[in-house]
Amino acid sequence: MDTTSPDKAPPTDTDRVPESHISWKRFALFSVPAGAAIGGILVAMASGALAATFSISSQQFKISADEMTGQGFAQFGWIDATVRDEAVPVAVAGIREAEIVGLCQSVLTTEFPMVGPISLMLTAGDAGTPVRASDLVIDMEQMDGDAEFDNIEIGRDASTLDKGPQGLGRGQGHTDLFGMQSDVIRVENLEQTAWAASAGTFRLHNLSLGVSLGDDECF
Repeated sequence: MDTTSPDKAPPTDTDRVPESHISWKRFALFSVPAGAAIGGILVAMASGALAATFSISSQQFKISADEMTGQGFAQFGWIDATVRDEAVPVAVAGIREAEIVGLCQSVLTTEFPMVGPISLMLTAGDAGTPVRASDLVIDMEQMDGDAEFDNIEIGRDASTLDKGPQGLGRGQGHTDLFGMQSDVIRVENLEQTAWAASAGTFRLHNLSLGVSLGDDECF
């Protein structure tokens, strides 16, 4: 039996309104390179052909924000290394100029016997005076939020990215790696799990830093 309503024909391509940007409800980690590329990077690291900016710790940290807006965004898959030369796959995300409202950063340490977990939490920024960062680079494992990009390019060779922080991805052995970039990135209800972060400048209004016993993280 045909249950299709005679008054409602299925939409056609001509009925859809084109958009000038791309929005995703859930922004997932999809830029980690394929297995063959990871293998090549590990070989290069072992031979000393590539050097990480710094050795990462074996502890992840969490970042959340009510809203983040960035001018000049670039991202690609990469491999970080610990002081024990353990490889850690990451998505490197860079923003030339960022504003962050309601920033929270937390680290949970569980390596203290007879004491229990210890949490370190940092908060800063509000709608009136957001956190401001230049040449912000985050090596992350996971990111969630409501995201919007202006003039996005997906699948661009990472060695040719030119919209993020100066030099990010260019001339650093990233040829043939997956990359993406956009003029603008906006993320609401941001949640990230990261391994490392760096910035040229980092201005935190109304900074608060505290340490407490127990599990007290941003999310």
